[in-house]
Amino acid sequence: MANSWATSAAVRKSMLANTRRDTKPELAVRRLLHAAGYRYRVDYAPLPSHRRLKADLVFTRARVAVFIDGCFWHGCPQHLYAPKTNQSYWEPKLVATRERDAKTVALFQSRGWLAIRFWEHENPAAVARDVSQCVSVRTPITPNRTP
Repeated sequence: MANSWATSAAVRKSMLANTRRDTKPELAVRRLLHAAGYRYRVDYAPLPSHRRLKADLVFTRARVAVFIDGCFWHGCPQHLYAPKTNQSYWEPKLVATRERDAKTVALFQSRGWLAIRFWEHENPAAVARDVSQCVSVRTPITPNRTP
């Protein structure tokens, strides 16, 4: 495992098992929003020129991008703990992730989008409520057409 981010085979196996999408917190929020009648895109890149920037949930009409961040990977101030091993690898990586997150939010905002971030430890019902409020405020109302 020399020159690797993993300090052992067990750590490597554990880290590789982490998923980028469909995490438990994300699924819980998606279920609540879907049950409330909201429709959205999952793991979608709404800015065509930046395909790398995929949001967990995207409400295209309202131009709202939702990110549900893992506490370790994104540096939650409440739950982040400094890795005890391989610190020379992890510390710069976690700092770079937080900087990238801030740049992502700024880029979305510069394009007229609302990018909102939540932590994985937040109550899914509270997250769904906040997301629905943001989407409702930003959804354009179209007049009903009568024949």
